[in-house]
Amino acid sequence: MTEESCDVLIVGGGPGGSSCAWGLRDSGLDVLVLDKATFPRDKICAGWITPAVAELLDIDLLSYDRDHILQPITHFRTGIIDGAIVETEYSDIVSYGIRRCEFDDYLLKRCGARTRLGEALKSIERLNDAWIVNGSLRAKFVVGAGGHFCPVARWLNRESRSEKSVVLAQEAEFPLNLEQQELCRVRPDTPELYFCRDLKGYGWCFLKDGYLNVGLGREGEKQLSAVRDKFTHFLDRQRRVPREILGKFRGHAYRLYGLQKRKVVDDGMLLIGDAAGLAVPQSGEGIRPAVESGLIAADVIQNCQQQYSRDCLVTYQEKLINRFGKWPDTPATSIVPAALRQFLGRQLMASQWFTRKVLLDRWFLQRHLPPLIRN
Repeated sequence: MTEESCDVLIVGGGPGGSSCAWGLRDSGLDVLVLDKATFPRDKICAGWITPAVAELLDIDLLSYDRDHILQPITHFRTGIIDGAIVETEYSDIVSYGIRRCEFDDYLLKRCGARTRLGEALKSIERLNDAWIVNGSLRAKFVVGAGGHFCPVARWLNRESRSEKSVVLAQEAEFPLNLEQQELCRVRPDTPELYFCRDLKGYGWCFLKDGYLNVGLGREGEKQLSAVRDKFTHFLDRQRRVPREILGKFRGHAYRLYGLQKRKVVDDGMLLIGDAAGLAVPQSGEGIRPAVESGLIAADVIQNCQQQYSRDCLVTYQEKLINRFGKWPDTPATSIVPAALRQFLGRQLMASQWFTRKVLLDRWFLQRHLPPLIRN
């Protein structure tokens, strides 16, 4: 006997899940967000949002700034570890540094949905035209929004266990005292991005209103701690961040978009954000894809008018492809030897034009993407 029911159950209260709930706030549907964590909670992420995300979510930045960290970004420092460094300046604010513990809590509180926090999804089964979750919760529709390790995504992709296109990352974020701030040469308005020489990942350091965020991510890396230590030695040698002030690093994983097909819809179910593997392949940026996929999902769910067959929901998959690009039929291959690709990549990253127009504008800031049009 079930104890509670809802129309739409969103598993995961991060930006994707809360954006989906926010998109459904005037739909008349009973929406419930389930998350194993209690909020506010820490989240491993460099932590910045573009003006496009703030506009899409109708965030009043002046109001948000009064009670939360919101660090304007107008410069970047980029390059190859132990290689050439490029400084890029913008005439306007191109991003805002945020703390995920604050930002995610803010979005969840204002989304308008009921919540069950501190409860993990332990079981899910299909019964007639509904889902039974944890043996006590009945939902007509389930949205998987729990990130790379989302249990809904694992259920939907049971036959696929490949780790291809998965990035492993480690990060530390902590407050600096006045003495440590004097030793740290990272400027608050200037995130620093340093790519590994083989271009299979990059490290970052970012100072946000006294909080320093340092991390590194690499695709398919099994010895990430060793690579991270080399990166922190580099920051120390360059006198950017002294190693002795670094806090404890924590791990995370996410899947890059477009490198491998992934099942994202089924009867009464779909995936959004990192659960669907939507991180930008060149940068690993995941907040904007999570927010946009959550809002796209909200529109599709409403248009289905509670007829949640896979045939109706395939529209969501089509909208993802239209927004983020096609999925390959086979894994991408290159006729250019890896060593040559890496050499050419290092040369390009020493170029001011390539750094601004491609690396930053396109890969990290996604300034080429038009605003998402909702229906």
